[in-house]
Amino acid sequence: MNYTVLGCGRWGSFISWYLDKTGHKVTTWGLETDPYVVNFFSARKNNYVELPESIYLTCDLKEALDRNNYIIISISAQNLRNLVSNIKQVPGWEEKYYCLCMKGIEEATGKRLSEILIEEGLDKNHIATWVGPGHIQDFTRGIPSLMLVDSYDVNLARKLADDLKSSLIRFYVGHDMIGTEIGAAAKNVMGIAAGMLDGGNMTSLKGALMARGTREVARLIKAAGGNELSAYGLCHLGDYEATLFSPNSHNRKFGESFAKGEYFDKLAEGVQTSYALLKLANKVNVELPITKTVSEILSHKVDPKSALDNLLTRENTEEFD
Repeated sequence: MNYTVLGCGRWGSFISWYLDKTGHKVTTWGLETDPYVVNFFSARKNNYVELPESIYLTCDLKEALDRNNYIIISISAQNLRNLVSNIKQVPGWEEKYYCLCMKGIEEATGKRLSEILIEEGLDKNHIATWVGPGHIQDFTRGIPSLMLVDSYDVNLARKLADDLKSSLIRFYVGHDMIGTEIGAAAKNVMGIAAGMLDGGNMTSLKGALMARGTREVARLIKAAGGNELSAYGLCHLGDYEATLFSPNSHNRKFGESFAKGEYFDKLAEGVQTSYALLKLANKVNVELPITKTVSEILSHKVDPKSALDNLLTRENTEEFD
């Protein structure tokens, strides 16, 4: 199949590179008003990949959509609704299939990303998501990983998984969009928490964070109507090494810098996701003690030491309640 990739940041540029490398015809779109896009399109490379001439580059959204029926979106989660409003201006947009290669929850509403597309008028059976562990630095060195494609239409998920697979990425097929989207978004919050532990010289607590963080997310998934087992799969727990331990993890590095009081030049996706998850949790009446603690630290409502003390002195509970 041929693909259009909307977004050419770190992950979007890798997806274009990967699709071309695996034999697909690729169109890549970016905003012409973004200096990064201008430089990237001119040089055809960034710090991670170099795009061959076989990849078609354009800043014309209509042209990008018209060229292919399978659209991969890889942008900041908080910018999705604005992009969709522009996509809707293109005739026939709703006939195409969209795969969300991004992780997050909308901060303003607490909604999952596929919910935004559905709310804007897209048939849910035209939506898929591609998530799971992996860093560009590893992929481009030939180090393989396992990832997940999920969809409201299992046939679409299977079709994409079969078409996208290679010796570099083995894909599994998911059956729980709710759990997959929540789990993938929430792992970034746990990544920030892990970084804070690293920054506070408490790395030994990361094992407990893995156990309790996964359980916290499982409860949220179940309350939201998904399968709590999704939290223990590739969308969440399976992504922990890449997010909680890897030196390449943007969220972990952000959390570490924050705990040390150091300047970090780019906001991590997990920051806004922490606020969004609490909004979602409030809707479904679930407590998220770790997520709440991270959000309170990030918003300077409590200092890290007091926040950890508050977590450790909570009333004892059963482990799997």
